[in-house]
Amino acid sequence: MTQLKSLTAKGKGNVAVILPDTVSSARYTEFDAPYLTKALQTAGLSASQFSVQNAQGSDATELTDAQEAITKGASVLVVDPLDSGVGARIESYAKAHGVAVIDYDRLTLGGSRSYYVSFNNVQVGKLIGQGLVSCVGAWNVKKPNVLLMYGAPTDNNATLFGQGYNGVLASYFSSGKYVKVGKAAGTWDPPTALTEFQQQFTAHKNINSVLVPNDENAAPIIHYLQTQGVKAKTFPTTGQDATLIGLQNILTGYQCGTVYKPIYLEAQAAAALAVYLRASTKPPSTLANGTVADTQTKTSVPSVLLAPIWVTPSNMAATVVKDNFVPASQLCAGKYASACSANGITP
Repeated sequence: MTQLKSLTAKGKGNVAVILPDTVSSARYTEFDAPYLTKALQTAGLSASQFSVQNAQGSDATELTDAQEAITKGASVLVVDPLDSGVGARIESYAKAHGVAVIDYDRLTLGGSRSYYVSFNNVQVGKLIGQGLVSCVGAWNVKKPNVLLMYGAPTDNNATLFGQGYNGVLASYFSSGKYVKVGKAAGTWDPPTALTEFQQQFTAHKNINSVLVPNDENAAPIIHYLQTQGVKAKTFPTTGQDATLIGLQNILTGYQCGTVYKPIYLEAQAAAALAVYLRASTKPPSTLANGTVADTQTKTSVPSVLLAPIWVTPSNMAATVVKDNFVPASQLCAGKYASACSANGITP
């Protein structure tokens, strides 16, 4: 990032980052905000030249934050939209005011952004699906009766995740090797996810595996299963985001694995793009390394697409712990110490 300082010196205006919420994932507060702040600072922006805000789950707040940032002199917005509706409104407003927009983590369908920065989200879904398959075998589940769960229908990432894991599991369902017992409506709200699961589990007592698209939704489901007497390594459950509770559930055998997304790389890529746009300079192809389709506008969006990693106990030390994404001292506290030790994780 330091090599961008000369470009930063040529740029005009401020960079405003607007994150969506603190509920769908703890990542936005714990990782994205500090990583983005550090990346922008390292690129040479002063505290008065950028801001990082969180819309706290409100479309109205996210739109207002964007409008106020532009009024205060932002020339580039980095926006993780709560949904494509508010994202498109923000991008329309920004375009009318000559402000460039970078979609961060979620693509705004029907939008007019300049670039998109995220992980390969279909691959995220594939890893979750493959992780479930591997877990079913490792935990010796003889007749997998699987409940499929999804993220919020308004989130394009949730659609892409689903595309990935449905693609993996399709042949298992069609061959009869697995049984698709049900499908939940989809949400990123953990209490709602728990309710969706309980409704399905009550209606279909044969469910013995559940594909959950993130750790935050999986955590209350796992706790509920524990209250129902479900033992470790008997009921495959998946996740994403490599949260502390998710990793601890993996170590104790209640979650198969989680998708780790090195967010510091995403933050650095977004900051670098912002510096180029702020200086009215086209980013190099080594940075914008791919494209993603906006299915509403039928356009191809220049993108930075990063690689996700499936994390299990066997590679936890070499990934999330090595990167200090979750400190080993927290991960291995109390009753988790022995599981950490057994998997080569030392505080």
